Amino acid sequence: MALIVPVRGFTPQIGKDCFLAENATIVGDTVIGDGCSIWFNAVLRGDVNWIKIGNHVNIQDGSVLHTLYEKSTITIGDYVSVGHNVTIHGADVHDYALIGMGSTLLDGVVVGEGAIVAAGSLVLKNTQIGPYEVWGGVPAKFIKKADPEQTNEINRKIAHNYAMYASWYKQDEENI
Repeated sequence: MALIVPVRGFTPQIGKDCFLAENATIVGDTVIGDGCSIWFNAVLRGDVNWIKIGNHVNIQDGSVLHTLYEKSTITIGDYVSVGHNVTIHGADVHDYALIGMGSTLLDGVVVGEGAIVAAGSLVLKNTQIGPYEVWGGVPAKFIKKADPEQTNEINRKIAHNYAMYASWYKQDEENI
């Protein structure tokens, strides 16, 4: 079972039908919506400020979410995919966005609906990524405007696939 840690009077709230990997860590003022999956070695550290995660979000292996004390928070919309080893520090990510593996989002970043942050990107403080934009690089720069239909298809497929992957673990737990 995941490590759920109350701190400063806040106990993490977990929605219905979520998969929490046994070594995921969820701390403090963290709210996770329904149908989410928090994967192996992910850390959601709501100790110094709050983290709010929408429905059907996947936070993949090794990712870390944290904030600045009394300054920044994290809001993640619905059907967002956060790739392996991503660091999100005080950023807002809107519905159906995709944050590529190994990326870092710093305080004040806003990622618009359906946007894609390419793998390995460093998105600097206060960067505003518009809806359906693709950004990448170190530091991350605008690459192109994406076709909303194509982006939605890719981002939704990944989000829905992770719900399927999580169901495999739930089935195996029921069979033990």
